[in-house]
Amino acid sequence: MNSETKKSRRTTHPNALKEALRIVVMGDTHELHQSVDTPDGDLLIHVGDFTMFSRSQSALADFDHWLGELPHRWRLVVPGNHERFFEAASDPRRLLANAKVLINEAVEIEGLPIWGSPVTPGFGPAFVMANPADRRRLYAQIPDDTDILVTHGPPLGILDQPPSSGVHIGDPVLLDAVRRVRPMLHVFGHVHGAYGVVQTEDTLFANAALLGSGGGIEHQPIVLRLPQKSAMRRSESSSPKERS
Repeated sequence: MNSETKKSRRTTHPNALKEALRIVVMGDTHELHQSVDTPDGDLLIHVGDFTMFSRSQSALADFDHWLGELPHRWRLVVPGNHERFFEAASDPRRLLANAKVLINEAVEIEGLPIWGSPVTPGFGPAFVMANPADRRRLYAQIPDDTDILVTHGPPLGILDQPPSSGVHIGDPVLLDAVRRVRPMLHVFGHVHGAYGVVQTEDTLFANAALLGSGGGIEHQPIVLRLPQKSAMRRSESSSPKERS
């Protein structure tokens, strides 16, 4: 795995890297998506807070239109704590026509299981789940074979510290879930100023919050690559077999 790929418990066929999935991750654009220089790729993931407290239906429509103009073959969106429209809607997944909306659910792309959630411990107004026991029950639903975990907020201690605050505001329950699942990639945002990438033995973590302390877009989307499992299967099935 790289950030322009690694999983200690899973084997990657070498030929699969020739067909790596190019993933573009961003978040916390707060209605400034039109000013983002968005790189091309196969999969676009927005980790939430694309509105400003859901004050404007026209801003939501503009975001959806912008998504539809992007060249990425797949587009995934997890709402953030600003997306009250989505929490209040009877069918929130229909609010965006040009992306798959993940709200505590899974999807598979090119053989890669992906699970996404907008939940944070207490940073409202939307998708707040303050009770740790409730979050523990929710995150127990994350399948063990998840390769890409998408959440709005970070796990405790990983890219979760606002500048000059000295305080880690990530979720310890989410951290426990990540340690259990060990996804290849965990992407999130929410904490402005903690933008960056951290690689551990099992997981590549990326905080893709683009908004800076000045209220404008100060960072670029993060581009990552993961081997496509469908490519791994094709490579393995076409490889010569040993004969006994």
